[in-house]
Amino acid sequence: MIHPRLVRSRLSGGLFCCALAMGLAVPGMAWTQTAPVAALPDFTGIVQKNAAAVVHVEAKYTGRRPNGAGAMPLQGMDPGQAEIFRRFFGMPMMPSPEEQAHTSLGSGFIISNDGYILTNNHVVDHADIVTVRLQDRRTLTAKVIGTDPTYDIALLKVDAGRNLPTVSIGDSRLLKPGQWVLAIGSPFGFDYTVTQGIVSAVGRNLGTQDQPDTSFIQTDVPINRGNSGGPLFNLQGQVVGINSQIYSDTGGYQGVAFSIPIDVAMNVVEQLKTKGYVTRGELGVLIKPVDDDVVKALKLDSAKGAIVVSVSPNSAAQKAGLQSGDIILAFGGRPIDQGSDLPPLVALTRPGTVVPVQILRNGQEKTVDVAIGTMPRDQNARSAMNKSAASSGADALGMSVQSLDSATRSQLGLQPGEGVAIANVTGPVAGLAGLQPGDVILMVNQKKIGSVDAFRAATAGLKPGDTVLLLVRRGDSSNFIGLTIPDDKSD
Repeated sequence: MIHPRLVRSRLSGGLFCCALAMGLAVPGMAWTQTAPVAALPDFTGIVQKNAAAVVHVEAKYTGRRPNGAGAMPLQGMDPGQAEIFRRFFGMPMMPSPEEQAHTSLGSGFIISNDGYILTNNHVVDHADIVTVRLQDRRTLTAKVIGTDPTYDIALLKVDAGRNLPTVSIGDSRLLKPGQWVLAIGSPFGFDYTVTQGIVSAVGRNLGTQDQPDTSFIQTDVPINRGNSGGPLFNLQGQVVGINSQIYSDTGGYQGVAFSIPIDVAMNVVEQLKTKGYVTRGELGVLIKPVDDDVVKALKLDSAKGAIVVSVSPNSAAQKAGLQSGDIILAFGGRPIDQGSDLPPLVALTRPGTVVPVQILRNGQEKTVDVAIGTMPRDQNARSAMNKSAASSGADALGMSVQSLDSATRSQLGLQPGEGVAIANVTGPVAGLAGLQPGDVILMVNQKKIGSVDAFRAATAGLKPGDTVLLLVRRGDSSNFIGLTIPDDKSD
């Protein structure tokens, strides 16, 4: 309980401050000339110009499981049988109603007048149905063109002609701490809510395991649940970031919010549009920050840089001659002030690019040219486009497949011309059945499959309500999985 005197004291203090701000005279106080106070920015023009391009995103998870041996409910199963299913397919023992059916709310913004929309991956991740609501109250079904879990970005597409309002894209590299920024989004489902603040820091690496390569914009803009995926604007009305997460002990806003730089996001957009997946550069080193012990032991002038702990075999770093103990001072001309500065710079570098890397070795500075390698693709990413994949039936089943080479077949103990591999899980039918990239399909409805063409032929003509029985190989185990195409009228 707050003491009544304390309340009165705080209120009177507040009134005292207001009196000073209004220029009222206070007996006994000497006045001095002060510099004029700069006017606060007026954000109304930014809001009026851009609000129509901000959308409310709803991701619906139906919780349905396809019929068939591989997707039957685990409730009531023999414990031993249930354990086999859990280990082989990663299925939960008794999914709760909340896990089976719920709706995720978020925000997004239109980046092109033909209907491309940016949001966060975590807003739509593995959703069965995604819809967006425009400012004119139209609700449209959105197609997930692709996702990038590493950067927490998803690209959506709606069909609504070519006259949709769009935002202007700015340059997040020009942001500086102290600059005003503005967010528009749907916190707690309240559409077109506007909040403002300043840039608190740039290049903020959170050091998390799931996003080691992301360099965030930190702001004090009030962000809450439902703001995820919404735009962050500068005073020119340009999008400079995607509001992504908050740092909180309570789950609510506590003055620290993080946004993904729009430069990173647009790089992802271009890759998802052109090839359906995202590639990142890889150096091939394990690093740690240069701490006080390293400074003292090596008699360094400062703790700047990242020290190489180990170099991966056959990596770009090894081929360039980098060694354990090297201290990386700069990458591509960008100084490495702390260890966390390096991973985002490497990840954003196009694979194959030759980059000068400045290092300190045995007290001597030198520059090494490194041809950047390719980071393994994120297997949790989702793509609506796979140029080497089968279409039609594969699309309906929520997967893409690719041929197996002889070496892979030999490693798996398969005969020549036996099986095709799942390249990507692109939809809920395969995803809810627990199928994963790398699984090998041996049979479709008891017909042996040995090529992409054979798979295409076996799944051609599938329609809502049809069930397909697959023989799936994972590691040393095989099992029959039934996949049912959902009815178009399902909600």
